[in-house]
Parts: sequence; C-alpha cells; structure tokens
Amino acid sequence: MNGVQLGVVVFFFVVVSIGGFFAARWKRPQSLHSLEEWGLGGRRFGTVVTWFLLGGDLYTAYTFVAVPAAMFALGSVSGFFAVPYTIVVYPLIFVFMPRLWSVSHRKGYVTPADFVRGRYDSRLLALAVAVTGIVATMPYIALQLVGIQAVLDTIGFGGTGSAFAKDLPLIIAFVVLAAYTYSSGLRAPALIAFVKDMLIYLVIIVAVVYVAWKIGFGNIFDAAQKKFTTPNPKTHKVPGSFIPPNQQYWAYTTLALGSAMALFMYPHSVTGVLAARSRRVVRRNAAILPAYSLMLGFLALLGFAAIYSHTSVIGQDGKPNAQLAAPHWFAQVFPSWFAGVALAAIGIGALVPAAIMSIAASNLFTRNIYRDLLRPNATPREEARVSKIVSLVVKFGALAFVLFLDRQNALNFQLLGGVWIMQTFLAIVAGLYTRWFHRWALLLGWAAAIVYGTVAAYRTHSPTVTHFASSLAPFPFTDTKVYIAVSAIVINIVVSVVLTALFRIVRVPAGIDDTVADDFYSESAAEQVAPQDAPSLAGERTG
Repeated sequence: MNGVQLGVVVFFFVVVSIGGFFAARWKRPQSLHSLEEWGLGGRRFGTVVTWFLLGGDLYTAYTFVAVPAAMFALGSVSGFFAVPYTIVVYPLIFVFMPRLWSVSHRKGYVTPADFVRGRYDSRLLALAVAVTGIVATMPYIALQLVGIQAVLDTIGFGGTGSAFAKDLPLIIAFVVLAAYTYSSGLRAPALIAFVKDMLIYLVIIVAVVYVAWKIGFGNIFDAAQKKFTTPNPKTHKVPGSFIPPNQQYWAYTTLALGSAMALFMYPHSVTGVLAARSRRVVRRNAAILPAYSLMLGFLALLGFAAIYSHTSVIGQDGKPNAQLAAPHWFAQVFPSWFAGVALAAIGIGALVPAAIMSIAASNLFTRNIYRDLLRPNATPREEARVSKIVSLVVKFGALAFVLFLDRQNALNFQLLGGVWIMQTFLAIVAGLYTRWFHRWALLLGWAAAIVYGTVAAYRTHSPTVTHFASSLAPFPFTDTKVYIAVSAIVINIVVSVVLTALFRIVRVPAGIDDTVADDFYSESAAEQVAPQDAPSLAGERTG
C-alpha cells in the first residue's frame, strides 16, 4: 500500500466532506424543507456555480476511468467517440434547455416528468419517463463506485485479504456522502464541484505537459497504431481500431450522436440545468462547457500514453482490468504525492455526480410516483422529507449493487440505461416545441422502443460475454451496425407519428395542455413575454 498516495487522497476527502456539510449554510435560505431548495438549490445558481456543477455532473469518475480504458484496450471507436459527443451535446443544450428551464421555472416543475405530465396531461406517460430516469440512473451511480474502486486498487487496497477490509473505504466514503447530501441537498455537490474540477484541470494540464515534454504525442500515437494493427498471434485478430475502419463509420457516428441526444435526458443533467438562476445562465454554460470537452480529449489520450509506457493493468486481485490504465499510469510516471492528487481528483469525481444523481432520482420518485400516485396532497415539507429518504435508499442500493453483484452486471445495466433514457427524448424535446404528438402514441412508442432496445442489447455477445456484450447491433433489416439507442429512437418516432395520426383521425382525447406559448420564453417566474415573441406551435392546445 502506498502511504503517501493514501494520505493525499484522505486529505482531499476530508476537505470536500467538510465542504459538503458547510454547504447547508452556503446561500442558505430560510428553510431547506422543500424540493425547490433541497433538490434544486433554490434555482439560484449563477454562471460560475452552474458551470462547475454541470461539469462535475457530466464528467464523472467513471468517465475519467472508462474513456482512457477504452482507448487503451479497444482503440478509437470505443473510446474517442466520447469526445465528439460531448462537443455535439452543447449546441443541443443551447437550443433545447433554455426552453425547458423557462417552462419549468414558470410552472414550478422540478423534474422532466413534471413537464411531460403538464404538457400532455398524462400521469402514465410521466410515470414512464420517471421510472425510466430512475432505472437508468441507478447503474450510473453504481459505476461511480467502480471509479472509486480503481483508485483504491491503485493505492493498494484489495487482493486476497478480507473482503470487508477491502470495501471499508468505499463504504465510509458513501456513508459520509449520504450524510452531507441528506443535510445540504444540491448545494453540497455544487460546492464540492469547485474542488473536484480544479483538481481535474490541474492533473490534466500536468499530464499533457509531461506527455509533450517527456514522451511526445507522436510517440504515443505510434505505439497505439502498432498495438491496434498487430494481430494477436493466437486469435489472428487485431485487438481494436486505431482509426475507425469503413465498416465502423456508422457505429462511431451513431454512438456520438446518440450519446449526445441521451446525455441531457438523464435526470441529473436536467437537475443541474433547472438549478440555474436564469435561461441566460443556461446558454452561457452551453457556450463555455466545451472547455471540458478539450480536457476530455487529452484525458482520452492517456490511454495511448499508457500503451507507450507499457503500463500494467493487473489489479490487486491478479486479474487484468483495463479501467486501471489511467490510475496506474499516473502512479507509474509521477511522484507518489502527485499521483495521490490525481487519484483524489478521480475519487472526488465520483462523489459529485453520485450526489446529484441520487438527488435527481429521489426528486423523480417523490414528485412523479409518491405525490402523483400515492399522496396528491403532500406538503412541500413532506416532499422534501421523502426525497431525502429516497436519496439514501438510492445511494445505498447502488453501493449494494457494486459490493454484492458482479461488476459486469453494472456495466450491462448501464448499457441498457443509455438505450432506455434516450427513449424519453421524443416526449420531452418534441414537447418543448409542439403539442402535435398524442400522449398515448408517445407512450406506445416509448414501450415499443424499450422492448426493442432491451432485446437487441440482450442478443449481443462476444467470446467472453454471453449477453449485453455491446451497445452496437445491426440496424433493422440491414447488416450495418449502429448504436442500439438510435435504432430504438427511430422505432419510437415511427410508432409515435403513425399512432398520433391514427388517434387524431378517430378523435381519441389528447388531454389538456397546462402550458402556454409564453411559458417557453419566460426569464423568471414573474416575467410575462409578449405573445408575438413566441411561435404558435409552442403553446398549441388540444382539447
């Protein structure tokens, strides 16, 4: 065990824990006993706080571990697509999210499912969106723990000793996380995100300077090209792709586009947006958040740097694990104290998104299951109390998932989570612009896409994995492999369009729209926007 690395990691963990508990007094309102305050920080975060919050929310510990790991083990198709998708996503945020912020701010919506219910007058469709969000978020939280496990493995925890001793640091970290999230709500990860992101930027800048000065970017690309163009002597196949071959262009493209479309459908992403002070803050952040994409590009190249440095990815259990590529590389090439800083950045990078994800999932449960279906007259104080309890259940459920189930199960469910969450895109994004789609058509389109995506993912296999081996499968009636979520959303759209036309012909009631055109342009809850400033489609009503 490396005592210096452990000491540095513990120091930063103590610092962020103190910050997490202090956050309850930061921008303190009169009371935290409402979802507006506990779950959305009072909707008062400015440009800087929102930038750090969304950066901490979207660029997670698993991202910092998995992207270099994919580059190290499989090459560009599986690894580098994360960079263009985080570039594509920000124009989408700039266009879509200010409208969602405005209508949510005006109507008091806390979750995307709140908006769906109000727009389409359908509790069942809102329930589908809420359940999809909760189920997709759970394995995402679990995978943050995988990132922490990679840090602990690098320090020296693990191996053949006591399972309890190996997992104790992980348990302690999540108990403390649960405590300060319970007391401070969204303010805790917002404050901690400052520390996390500054550490990440410091670590990446130092790593880039090291690679440029000591290794040379040309050398790491040469090493990666040699690895991915040299066939395995046993299988006679190359281990991955240095540059996507022609037959993988569609796979790469749809992975990037589909992931961008899905990213801001995740509840934690929407929560970060709705906590902003104004729609201008949302747009400013869409313009400046690509700085994280630049960082992610350099981070991805650390996988190639690990190839050049012949970094060992053998874990404490004696088994190879590509997710150790980046942590082990830092431990290999840097002094122990700075490797500790890098490992602390990865570890804290798990705490911020895990906190936001648990808050977002608990908000969904409270507003769209507990209040809508069980306690319609629940008070704001009761909602906050239930959400706090559910956030604890979510976090410890994810912890149990990682401790007692095989890690592959978390990866399988995360694969499915990306496919599932994208199927809420049509109901949410189309609803920001038009009320044309029928609520029952959207629900049936969602169901068809969920079934197709689940079955298609289940049928993927590899020599080592029987089911859920890949997020790619042939597009229906073709041999071209694409991201399964993209195939599913196409099915979703086709079913929704056809059934909407049919339901309108037979005059099936479409429900009453709770929104008007002005709601989508509101800068604040009190602001009234001139009707001529908004297109008629935004507030189209159906009876």
